[in-house]
Amino acid sequence: MKKHTLLCLFLSTTLTCLTVLSTDKPNFVVLFADDMGYGDLSSYGHPTTRTPHLDRMAAEGVRLTSFYCGAPVCSPSRAALLTGRYPIHAGMPRNTGPGSETHLPKNQVLIPQILKPAGYRTMAVGKWHLGHQSDDVMPTGRGFDHFFGLPYSNDMIKPWVQTDLPMYLYRDTTEIEEVGHDQHYLTVRYTEAAVSFIQESANERKPFFLYLAYSMPHLPVMTMHERSGRSAGGHYGDVIETIDWSAGRILDELDSLGLDKDTLVVFTSDNGPWHDLPDRMLQAGNERWHTGNAGLLRGAKGTTYEGGLRVPGIFRWPGVIPKGRISSEMASTIDLLPTFAAAAGANIRQKIDGYDILPFLKGEAASPRNEYFYSQSDFFEAVRRGPWKYRLRTNVDAAELYHVDRDPSEMYDVIDRHPDIAQDLDKALRAKAKLYGAKLRDQ
Repeated sequence: MKKHTLLCLFLSTTLTCLTVLSTDKPNFVVLFADDMGYGDLSSYGHPTTRTPHLDRMAAEGVRLTSFYCGAPVCSPSRAALLTGRYPIHAGMPRNTGPGSETHLPKNQVLIPQILKPAGYRTMAVGKWHLGHQSDDVMPTGRGFDHFFGLPYSNDMIKPWVQTDLPMYLYRDTTEIEEVGHDQHYLTVRYTEAAVSFIQESANERKPFFLYLAYSMPHLPVMTMHERSGRSAGGHYGDVIETIDWSAGRILDELDSLGLDKDTLVVFTSDNGPWHDLPDRMLQAGNERWHTGNAGLLRGAKGTTYEGGLRVPGIFRWPGVIPKGRISSEMASTIDLLPTFAAAAGANIRQKIDGYDILPFLKGEAASPRNEYFYSQSDFFEAVRRGPWKYRLRTNVDAAELYHVDRDPSEMYDVIDRHPDIAQDLDKALRAKAKLYGAKLRDQ
């Protein structure tokens, strides 16, 4: 029996070593929350919700405090992450959903389409929300080998959205079951699918890209019954802590397979928390307090104030990214595509708006991003350059200027004190809008 146990241990160790030595290309895992606010994690200042796994991920990597998503709403933000382009440049400035014909244009090249020629296995798990009208606009038509998840947001059924179309959980392009109001185990099932994909990739000794886009904490928020009532943060806190559990499960699996040091893991959110809920959402158990918070940031989902687009940004790659670093330098989800491509030695076949930020993440250089443009629907509304943010007010013939390093809450408009800075940023905003054929709020 002892010899048998030692033999099994030897074989297990050998297989792990083979996995580690199987490729010189890194793996990439993106954990993408839905409507999670800047202040929803304990590492970003939440006083009661506990997120030990994501906090550990931050402690073992770098935590960014000026990290921006692509847009303050769902579909455009996802388009930005996967194409490395501002949503208007990617041709997806607005949301899609049941009954809509809108989808991410087919001429856009996504992260999996760049990585697959370099030998990568690819899988999308969770919320897609970039088109569902035909197989070729679903994930497996856009470069992903496999898909397990929902075609759009988890609220896009009655009573929240007035549609007679049922919402299905998909495996690749096959509808496997209808999803109704019982969504308690969605995060668990997504996690199981993600872990299985990681295991299969390890067995095949191939590098992989996993895009795990959680449906939560987008309303309606639900979590498995076993975790309900645990958080001091209430029902919403339970949901955040379940996502934290999922992230820990992914990290543990990478470690157990010997892939930990070969994998760059990113955690972020598609936009800020959903505040000022429309009446359609306040039914079937949803409450106004079933949403997150943006910490000290002004604004929320649907706005171009900081709370709408500044989100958690955690990067972990043991042995490559130094541990325990916190940086306020700017970066964005649109920087993921060029960063992954550079690390994988893959070719980018389109003009993009992102930068390779790996030297910055490694602590070898400053962030290449000194400027970021905020879009909402068809409009460019704001631009940040260094610490200065210039914003055109919605439906008002005026503009605002904030120093967001010393005033991240955007409480003090100082445009009258710095008209020259405002003028320069206004020119930059208009030039960007002209470049992509976009609109400005005062036009």
